[in-house]
Amino acid sequence: MKYLCQIWFDTEASKLVPQEEWDVLTEECIVSDDHWRDRGVLVTALALRAPDSATTLRLKSGKVTATDGPFAEIKEHLGGFVVIEAADMEQAREVVATFPILKYASVEIRPGYSIKDGR
Repeated sequence: MKYLCQIWFDTEASKLVPQEEWDVLTEECIVSDDHWRDRGVLVTALALRAPDSATTLRLKSGKVTATDGPFAEIKEHLGGFVVIEAADMEQAREVVATFPILKYASVEIRPGYSIKDGR
């Protein structure tokens, strides 16, 4: 089963982390991603740019409208995501527990629907 692992940063706290620490963390994450990719667990991983770089689309009265920035003001922001393949939630948790990003962020693990078995 595939699991979406959403990486959430405390917006204000993440601004206080020195760039040198982010650079070290980036290297650690690359090594971790390669480790899990080589074992057939990691499907994809993507770091996201800051929330203020987003555009939000909505359908209103049959017209698509666009707004710069995120939809809502929140304390945390989505900083990236990883999709993994795991037998069950327990295995997904074991994999995510090794992610270096946990030093700076929380990771929400959410199972995806499987079309073939309806789950």
